[in-house]
Amino acid sequence: MLSMTGYGRGEYKEGGIELIVEVKTVNNRYLDVSVKSPRVFIACEDAIRSAVREKMTRGHMDVFITLSDKRQKQRSIYLDENTAAAYADAAKRIKNLFPEAADDFSVTNILRYPDVIKSEENGGADDELIKAMTIALGKALDKLNAMREIEGGKLAEDMLARMDVIEKQVKAIGGRAPLVAQNYREKLEIKIKKILENVEVDEGRLLTEVALFSDKSNIDEELTRLDSHISQFRLICKDKLVGRKLDFLVQEFNRETNTICSKSNDIEVTRLGLAMKNEIEKIREQVQNVE
Repeated sequence: MLSMTGYGRGEYKEGGIELIVEVKTVNNRYLDVSVKSPRVFIACEDAIRSAVREKMTRGHMDVFITLSDKRQKQRSIYLDENTAAAYADAAKRIKNLFPEAADDFSVTNILRYPDVIKSEENGGADDELIKAMTIALGKALDKLNAMREIEGGKLAEDMLARMDVIEKQVKAIGGRAPLVAQNYREKLEIKIKKILENVEVDEGRLLTEVALFSDKSNIDEELTRLDSHISQFRLICKDKLVGRKLDFLVQEFNRETNTICSKSNDIEVTRLGLAMKNEIEKIREQVQNVE
C-alpha cells in the first residue's frame, strides 16, 4: 500500500553541473503533475511527466528543478538591429531639439543600451544536462516512493486495526439480532394484556405480528455482506495500488450499515450500528490518502 503524500530529493553533481530535483506529492483523485524548472528544461516537461507516470498513478505532484551550470560553453552574440536603430534615431531627434548639448553618442554607448546585444547559449539543454536531470529525477522519485511506502504501511496498520473493531461490532449485532424479535413479542404481549384486561391473547394473531416484524427487521443478509466486505478489505490491503478499490468498498460498508440502522427497532443494535459508522468514516478518511 502506498500513501499519496510524500517528498523526495535527488542530486547530480558532476562535470560542473549541479542539479537538484525535489518532488512533493499530496492527495488528488487523479494524477496531476506541475513542473517548475529553468527555461532550459521546457522541452523536457513531457519526459518528466512520463517518468512520474511510471512511478505514480494518483495524486498531485510538484516537481522543482534547480540548476547551476559551471561548464565552459560556447556562447553566441545576437545584435538586435531594430532596437539599435531606434536608439540612434532617438539620439538624432534629441540632438535636433537640443543642438547646444554635447554629443557623446557612440558605438560603445549604444552597445550598453538594454536589449541591443543578447547572449544566447548554443544548443540549449544538451545531452549531459538531460542525463543529469534524468538521474536526479530518478533518485527523487525513488526516495519519494520509499517514503510513501512507509506511510502506506502505517495507514494500512491503522485501517486494519479499525477493521478488527468493525468485525467485533458486526458479531455483536449478529448476536443481538435474534433477541430483537423475542423482545418485540414480549413487549407486544404485555401491551395487549394491559389494553385488553381479562381477555385471552390470540396466540396465532400474536405469532403473525411477530413474524411480520421479524421479516421487516431481519438483517441477516446485511451481516453476511459485511462479513464478506471485511474479508475483501483485508485481502485488498495486501496489494500495492488499492485506493480506488478501498474507496468503493467503504461505500458498500456504509450502505449495509445504514440499512441495518434503518431496519433496527432495537436500541442496542442502533448503538452498535452508529459506532460502526464512526469507524467506517475514519477508514474512509484514511482511504483518501491511499494511492
